[in-house]
Order: sequence, then structure tokens, then C-alpha cells
Amino acid sequence: MKVSRRRAATLLGHALGAGALGWQSPAMAQDSWPSKPVKLIVPSGAGSGTDIVARVFGESLATMFKQPFVVEVKPGANGMIGTREVAKAQADGYTLLFTYAAAQVINQSLFPNAGYDGAKDFAPVAQIGSGGNFLVVATDFPARNMQEFIAEMRKRPAGSASYGSWGVGSGGHLSMEMVLQTTGLKIQHVPYKSAAESNVEIIAGRLQAGFSAAPAAIPLIKSGKLRALAISGPSRDPALPDVLTMTEQGVPFPNAFWYALVAPAGTPRAIVDRLNAAINRTMELPDYAKRWESLGLATMRPKSVDEFADTIRKDIATWSEVIRKGNIKVE
Repeated sequence: MKVSRRRAATLLGHALGAGALGWQSPAMAQDSWPSKPVKLIVPSGAGSGTDIVARVFGESLATMFKQPFVVEVKPGANGMIGTREVAKAQADGYTLLFTYAAAQVINQSLFPNAGYDGAKDFAPVAQIGSGGNFLVVATDFPARNMQEFIAEMRKRPAGSASYGSWGVGSGGHLSMEMVLQTTGLKIQHVPYKSAAESNVEIIAGRLQAGFSAAPAAIPLIKSGKLRALAISGPSRDPALPDVLTMTEQGVPFPNAFWYALVAPAGTPRAIVDRLNAAINRTMELPDYAKRWESLGLATMRPKSVDEFADTIRKDIATWSEVIRKGNIKVE
């Protein structure tokens, strides 16, 4: 039987007990990866959207690679605690970060002491999902689309209207800030601890508008408690296909919010490519389609490693400029 040089080297290494001696060549390490459990660090709390999605993919990756992918939640500091840990981890493919857009591309511009660069300190693996936030108003608000919303707000004295979000620097805050910078509107920001709290205030009429994350907004929109005027990002949400994107309504907003898998910078490209292929395969499995829709991830075009790296660089540039122009600071 003919044996390839690589296979022969691998067999010889096992015969010599290379593993037992604590030595393994880089090529052998990549070929045998994963030979032990892999940690998936989640930089947000247990039960968060990121945690829920990470566990779905962890199960799939474990099945594909025949090793446990163990989810560990490391919340705190707006996602920075878990993110910093992975940035400093050994780049061997056994510690990965399952994260979300804000932690990866916004924090470094929002916090002077973030302690990491979302592009330079990580090896992008795969983008998961490409969604947006809904711009919502009360059902009696005198606007049914973006242009009517802009016209209504321009009738009011600057600063007399207010909008809610789930905190300074949150996706809801920065989404509206981008709209304000594009349109020139002046609307006061009122931060809350969650999108749910902001939605309650909009329904009650104490706020005029707000961006809301899809999981919190969709039930209220479908039940008639809120009206959606638009959705941010590049595509409509299949759960509410009649709600047009901002861009479709003349207010450019190409940036999406997403989940992602990244690794410490320097992780071997062979491992990164294998993970990218596995993630993209999982996203296309028919058996998972209903799970993606329930998690707001029905719109998921698989991207290559290089395509995702380009997305990260562009998103960092976009959001850093929004933060700079808006003079947004976290106290």
C-alpha cells in the first residue's frame, strides 16, 4: 500500500510518542485538530441571543468534528471581558470566540480602554447572519414609512422628540445616530437597560420612536402594539417581509448586525478554513431552517474567510466614524 509522505510522517510521529513527549510539528497539529475539546467563549450573559446561537452551532460543530465544543459565557464590560480573554489565548484552535457585531467592531471606538482591535487581534472565521433592527413607533404615530417619519420629525422643534435604545453605544443607539447624521434630524436619546423597556415607553407614547432588536420587536409588531417603519441592514426580515429596509426608502444603511466565530490572531489558516466550511455547511442544513427563523437568522448568505475579514474592516471604519461625528462617549 502506498503511503503519502505526510501520512508516513504522522505515523512515525505517533510511533515515537511525539504527543507524549509534548512536541508536535505545526503540520501535525493542524492535521490532527481537534484532538481534544474546544472552548467557545461567549462574551455575553447566559440566555443571551449570542449564547443561544453559540450553543446551536456548538452542537453542530461537535457532531462534525467528533469533539465537544464547550460554550463558556464570560459576560461583562459590554462584551470586552470575554473578547480580551480570547485575544490573548493561544492561537491553536482550541479557544475560539463566538461573538456579536457590537463587541467585535464597535467597542474599540466606543471605549478608550477596550484592550483589543477587532480586526488585528483576531483571525476572522465566519459571519453568522446578517440582520437589522426595526425602527418602531406607536400605532397612532402619524407616519407609516421612513419619508413620512422624517417629514413628521422636521415639523417638530429640534430636540422636542425623543427615542429610546438599550443603552449608550448599543445597536439601537448607533442605528438611530446613523439616521440622524444622514438626515440632519435632531431627536433626543433616552437610554434604557433593554429594548423591552424602550418598547414599553414607545407604546405608552412617552417616546416617539426607537430601534428595537428583532426578537423583542417582532411579537409586538405582529400583535399590533407597535408599528415598524423600516429595518436597518441590507435585507428585509423574513418574519416581516413587508417592512422595507432603510436603504429601500432612501436612507442608506448597508451595515448589518451579525453573530460571528473568530479565533486569536495567528491561528493556522488550515484550521480557520475548516471551521469556516463547517459553519457555512451548518447554516445551509434544511433541518436547521426553522431554528434560524426563530432566532432571527433566516437571512444568512455564507461568506468566505476573506469576505468576512473585509466586512469587519469596513464595519469598524463605519461605526468609528458614526461615534466620532456623534461625539458619543460612555461614562
